[in-house]
Amino acid sequence: MKLISTIQELKEVLASARKEGKKIGLVPTMGALHRGHASLVERCVAENDLTVVSVFLNPTQFNDKVDLEKYPRTLEADCALMEEVGASIVFAPSVEEMYPEEDLRRFSYPEVDSVMEGAFRPGHFNGVCQIVSKLFYIVEPDRAYFGEKDFQQIAVIKAMVADLKIPVEIIPCPVVREESGLAMSSRNTLLSDEERQIAANIYQILKKSKLFATNHSLLDTKNYVIDTINSVVGLEVQYFSIVNGETLQDVTRWDEAEHIVGCITVFCGAAPIRLIDHIRYKG
Repeated sequence: MKLISTIQELKEVLASARKEGKKIGLVPTMGALHRGHASLVERCVAENDLTVVSVFLNPTQFNDKVDLEKYPRTLEADCALMEEVGASIVFAPSVEEMYPEEDLRRFSYPEVDSVMEGAFRPGHFNGVCQIVSKLFYIVEPDRAYFGEKDFQQIAVIKAMVADLKIPVEIIPCPVVREESGLAMSSRNTLLSDEERQIAANIYQILKKSKLFATNHSLLDTKNYVIDTINSVVGLEVQYFSIVNGETLQDVTRWDEAEHIVGCITVFCGAAPIRLIDHIRYKG
């Protein structure tokens, strides 16, 4: 496995591979890698000749500087894990390398980027589009792999790819969970053992709500999730939206769409740490 930190070197290596007709897969990450990331890379390795994993903590998608500062950074461990699962290249550039000057591009996909995370984190998805588009232009991958834990992010990236006409196939991959059911996230490392146990309630309650939904209205189900999670000491719901899984717009009845998903963000613990998850109700 190669560790590359400059765009020029990466492009040279990939140009050579492309001349040989090799298929290139990309797994964009912000580092602090875990088994969830490893599952993306394993799939990428299985479906492509060469796998590039980017490890870059992108400042433009953080609207909270404190959140950026406390985000875990573990490049040495990340490289060890990526080598173990068969990555060909880890691309770990500096901020100066990726942003030699301020990126003034503005992306707007109101249907999917203005709700939920978009409403609570202004500018977040613009930063996501800035960095992911840069990576697509640099790597020119045939396929790119993203975890479904970031359900809304995948919808935004698909909209951006269609808008910019970038010839890349977006591959969504299933959420990987800890034994407790907690969705794997780099942010989980910021939780104490006790907080991690408390956080496991999020998915347990979401799962129970799926059964609850079979004989209750959508509004009752939404209130059940919010009230039940808020009753757990150490958890506070920031939002819980039940949406059309294609458009990400709120629905009010179970028969309103074929694909219905509940998307949630919860504050956990003393710090607090912001955790996201989702559950499929239909489709």
